[in-house]
Amino acid sequence: MPTLDTDMRQRLLAVAGTVADTYLQVDITAQTLALVEQADIAKTYPVSTSKFGAGNQEGSFKTPLGIHRITEKIGAGLPPGRILKSRKDTGQDWDKTVSEQNLILSRILRLEGLEPGVNSGPRIDSHQRYIYIHGTNQEHLIGTPASHGCVVMKNADILDLFDRVTEGAIVIIS
Repeated sequence: MPTLDTDMRQRLLAVAGTVADTYLQVDITAQTLALVEQADIAKTYPVSTSKFGAGNQEGSFKTPLGIHRITEKIGAGLPPGRILKSRKDTGQDWDKTVSEQNLILSRILRLEGLEPGVNSGPRIDSHQRYIYIHGTNQEHLIGTPASHGCVVMKNADILDLFDRVTEGAIVIIS
């Protein structure tokens, strides 16, 4: 997974101006997220992407493909399992019960699509769709498509990843 094909390398150069030494690679088929450093996989995490499949259309609840950038890191210093709503701390901690509602927990890495016409622009914009990488109360579903468009992780994993990446880091979803 860490080797970028020629097409992806050219796309990265076109939208980001560089091929970063550190980036995230989300594999929708495998339901994994890899932290790539210096062309080696430093760590792999199980994730859940959309139960509706891949797609960029607003209102589709699908996980958007393409090259993204982390624009905001939200939740630094909050306790694990803290419930976030509208990117704000609610002051409530998850009580460890499982519910149908997919809560946003612990940390948020907010994504911005970098490819005009793919994940940036009217009716397909990942940032305006509020696409995140975040923790969840439905950890038992991690590893299967289960989200409403976001890339969802176990809370311990999002805490670890949050500390390893910076705002501006590239995220490739394929």
